Amino acid sequence: MINTVIFDIGNVLMKFDFFSIMEKVFPDRKIVDVVADAYFVSGNWNKLDLGIAGDEEFLASVIAYAPDYEKELRLAFDHVHETLIKEDFAIPWVRGLKERGYRVLFLSNYSTTIMEKGPEVLGFLPLMDGGVFSCDVHLCKPDPAIYKALKEKYRLDFSECVFLDDTLPNLEEANRQGLRTIHVKNHGQAEADLERLLQEEGIEAK
Repeated sequence: MINTVIFDIGNVLMKFDFFSIMEKVFPDRKIVDVVADAYFVSGNWNKLDLGIAGDEEFLASVIAYAPDYEKELRLAFDHVHETLIKEDFAIPWVRGLKERGYRVLFLSNYSTTIMEKGPEVLGFLPLMDGGVFSCDVHLCKPDPAIYKALKEKYRLDFSECVFLDDTLPNLEEANRQGLRTIHVKNHGQAEADLERLLQEEGIEAK
């Protein structure tokens, strides 16, 4: 029986659209690619999600990765919160699950920087029963320890939970931890897959 729904946040309850936003800031696609490499391919973004680097330390790291593009890297950081876009379906989705008696949690790789720069996209959080942000526990998915941190914090039986995420390695580790999983490709598909599972194994089917 499933009684708990666990959500990833980016591209599940909100849209993360780095390239489209950066293409508006930088018409030259080459610069967008340089910024993306310095932010993500370098591993620097992971330091933000882990909560082990502040804004200035992050900027110093990305500038060291691409020193000829310091101006562009700093400008991109001024706009980075715009890459997270609020989805109108998020609050009704969470509220609907809560009204049906499900516990609703989150498990997300997320940085304090982004929380502070764009709090409005997290409007669904007050409706949820809690969760774990990577920056708070200094662990990132798919590290097995972050799943265990959530499990221990809320005394979960993972056989009674379903986890929704858009990233396959995160789901593969969740399966190893005993969670049922749904690969989120788009909202319509994810909501339909979740509803199908809850109809088969959720508390309403008891």
